[in-house]
Amino acid sequence: MSKIVVGLSGGVDSSVAAATLHRQGHEIIGLTLWLMKGKGQCCSEGMVDAVQLCDELGIPHHLVDSRDTFQQQIVDYLVAGYGDGITPLPCSQCNRSVKFGPMLDYAQRELGAEAIATGHYARITYDADLDRYQLRRAVDLTKDQSYFLYDLTQEMLAGTRFPLGNQTKVETRKMAAELGLHTAEKPESQDLCLIEEHGSMQAFLDRYLAPQPGNIVDTEGRVLGQHTGIHHYTIGQRKGIGIAAPHPLYVVALNGGRNEVVVGDRAEVHHPDCTVQRVNWVSIPPIQTPQQVAVQIRYRSPAVPATVIPLSASEDGTNSDRVKLVFDQPQFGVTPGQAAVWYDDDVVLGGGIIEPWTMQAVLS
Repeated sequence: MSKIVVGLSGGVDSSVAAATLHRQGHEIIGLTLWLMKGKGQCCSEGMVDAVQLCDELGIPHHLVDSRDTFQQQIVDYLVAGYGDGITPLPCSQCNRSVKFGPMLDYAQRELGAEAIATGHYARITYDADLDRYQLRRAVDLTKDQSYFLYDLTQEMLAGTRFPLGNQTKVETRKMAAELGLHTAEKPESQDLCLIEEHGSMQAFLDRYLAPQPGNIVDTEGRVLGQHTGIHHYTIGQRKGIGIAAPHPLYVVALNGGRNEVVVGDRAEVHHPDCTVQRVNWVSIPPIQTPQQVAVQIRYRSPAVPATVIPLSASEDGTNSDRVKLVFDQPQFGVTPGQAAVWYDDDVVLGGGIIEPWTMQAVLS
């Protein structure tokens, strides 16, 4: 049996992950990352629940103060992005830079553990032909979190276990009840911990970004109205724009350089392609030629057919860190700053961050 450090948020998923591995006979150590102060379930309340769970299982618990790392890697990253007119996705960066990387290092270096485990709904397999670990969707597609995990490295995948990847959320709840865990009926947490602490993303951003009024313009540059800050808007937004028009208006783009919100009709929010940067080839080596894939451009959206085309390579010609995605059909609300993740069936091939549009392309 192995010594495994389980990341505990205080929720039912991580609780069952720990209990499952404990019941299998592994030596389990609970670990909670202290990310921020507040009422969010990943923080103060979560810490209490995590400690109580460890008491129930009779295992040790460690608390690691990660607040400075979270502030630098996530909070500052979010604030800068929204201020520049993009809509950053913090979760994938948090998983790589704040959670899995530091947690695996701490577990192996400080605790002598073989691996870490979490309550994420995803699966990891090993492809002997490629000599590579592969990240796969969870069995329960309604809870699948592989989209947020695309940025994990091979080292992280090799040292990580996902005990819940082959079961459904209903089965997890049932197991928690059968094991008598106090988290069995705990409500679902928000997808984004910052929303739990502040109530909404707008409330969080308003703490860091002062109101900066500017123009709302159409795609021909004509001024239609005023806004109080581009960070209050996102691509594809229809409600809350505050402009009276004979037809529905949608946010088409956010021009950080001019502090403008660009609006147009629904057709103008569809894009036939996009460029993706900071690409991580997670389950396969970097490709050298175009490949047909299924791509997901936001967490709750279905994967759609597309072609991924490598755009740049390192000096040795092996690592493509920018790609172009050409959709079989134009997609609504492709949003700079969000992740695009591409799949082959249930295997996560790779993913990256959608680059901002050139305003010349929008104001055409």
